[in-house]
Amino acid sequence: MDVINTLFFFTGLLIALSVLGSRLSSLIGLPLLLIFLGLGMLAGEEGLLGIRFDNYPLAFIISHLALAMILLDGGLRTRLKTFRVGFRPALSLATLGVFITSGLVGLFAMWVFELTLIQGLLVGAIVGSTDAAAVFSMLSGRGLNLNERVGATLEIESGTNDPMAIFLTMVLAELLVGQIDGPLETGLLLVEQFGLGLLIGLGAGWLSARLLRWVDLAPGLYSLLALSLGFCIFGLTSFLGGSGFLAIYLAGLMIGNQKGRHLNFILPVHDGLAWLSQIGLFLMLGLLVSPSELLHYALPATLVGLMLIFVARPIAVVIALKPFFKFRWREVGFISWVGLRGAVPIVLAIFPVISGVEGASLYFNVAFAVVLLSLLVQGGTLSLMARWTRVLMPSTVTPNHRGPLGILPENDYEMFVYRVDNEDIADTPIRLLRFPSGALISALFREHAMLHPKGSTRLQLGDVLCVIGRSEDLPALNRLFNGEAKLKQERAFFGTFTFDGDARMQDIADAYGLTLSPGEREMSLSDFVSLRVGGHPVVGDDVDWHGIHWVVSEMEGNRVTRVGLRLY
Repeated sequence: MDVINTLFFFTGLLIALSVLGSRLSSLIGLPLLLIFLGLGMLAGEEGLLGIRFDNYPLAFIISHLALAMILLDGGLRTRLKTFRVGFRPALSLATLGVFITSGLVGLFAMWVFELTLIQGLLVGAIVGSTDAAAVFSMLSGRGLNLNERVGATLEIESGTNDPMAIFLTMVLAELLVGQIDGPLETGLLLVEQFGLGLLIGLGAGWLSARLLRWVDLAPGLYSLLALSLGFCIFGLTSFLGGSGFLAIYLAGLMIGNQKGRHLNFILPVHDGLAWLSQIGLFLMLGLLVSPSELLHYALPATLVGLMLIFVARPIAVVIALKPFFKFRWREVGFISWVGLRGAVPIVLAIFPVISGVEGASLYFNVAFAVVLLSLLVQGGTLSLMARWTRVLMPSTVTPNHRGPLGILPENDYEMFVYRVDNEDIADTPIRLLRFPSGALISALFREHAMLHPKGSTRLQLGDVLCVIGRSEDLPALNRLFNGEAKLKQERAFFGTFTFDGDARMQDIADAYGLTLSPGEREMSLSDFVSLRVGGHPVVGDDVDWHGIHWVVSEMEGNRVTRVGLRLY
């Protein structure tokens, strides 16, 4: 019983310290996942607690479960509309990009560690893919509001690039132990990884979404059913030879984009489960490493990590994106920098250990060192790089709290809570506010007292309003409650003047004395901007034309509805 009690105590202590470490991360800017790894190392055999953990097969199983949970949550929160601009470039990065990155790093590792070609390429394959846990955590944790093209590409890439990395690692590890099949079987393995993962993930995910929408359960059971269905999809796909990681990410995508009351109960629970998975995963990986052994490989592994960050990843991104897609160089630069490595390379480094590859400790320690360097260098400078490459969108006001009312099974009404910080609407009667037609104020709180608002009630700074509306009312409500500082940021970014997307280019050219080609005169401003950015425009895209920046400020689907004019 003492062993069980001790296990409970130290498990609770480490998780509590990890959660509290999130506050330290926000104060000093240290990547949160790096804190989890550090705590695991401190608790390990050579750390303060002296916990010995070297069970690689058990770590392999636990890490797969944790990664599956993280990818499921990532899929749940990815909107299908982001695939409009992010899917094709992300797929290129997840296949061609991983292949190029792995090859370049592998050749360098072969030289640094004096390895054979296959051994060096195995090092490259292990660290070749970005990590979903790291990318999702860093982008959401830092509150970076990236433009849709960049943000969607990074999220989809991190959720779909595991099959290529797993395929390369398995093939190279089998080559080293002499169990490799012929070229045809090897090619079929890659097709199976992607094909089955894609088919089962989308198909079973769609069925799971329909089931969750149809079945009537107690609120607490929806998240449990979604998790169990996700694990079933992961296990079935892996058993049939496909990529379980790709399948569970796509299953989460299908479930998360099927509107219904079930999502109101699933998303909050899965957010906590994903955090628990990240904490447990990185603590366990920290326990698994031996600092003294890690130091033995520190210098050459650091060289490999620097080569990955500053050479291999940028080259791979340029080759995978620039010839095929209309990305700007500053966007390519940021995507190159967010090649975050996390748990996946360390998990892949367990493959050689359990496969019996000679010198397997080298792969594990190099992967661990590269992950530490990536989280420290890339993760620690993410906000700075986003500002430098100008991929950030102006931050906007969002509800302080929101929650469904549970009235309707679909497209339910929600309660949005806003605080009045905008001087433009202070001292304004409520009846004069431009509220969406389907929204209304249900309560107003002033100095901790609840008032019953009327049309003549004048708002004051610091008032808290409870607004009932639907999710489609959010853009209009957010614009209404935007504070003065937020409005200035938006005007500086989008410009003071805006034009309707349907405005004729000939009328705009006449008004500003601009020159148009014959084919552009009858175009709308929306079509003109879309053409100049190469199709698939997103909010924040700008076109430099006659010394004026024309900035996309609003969109509906694929159509530009508002364009701002910025003179600098």
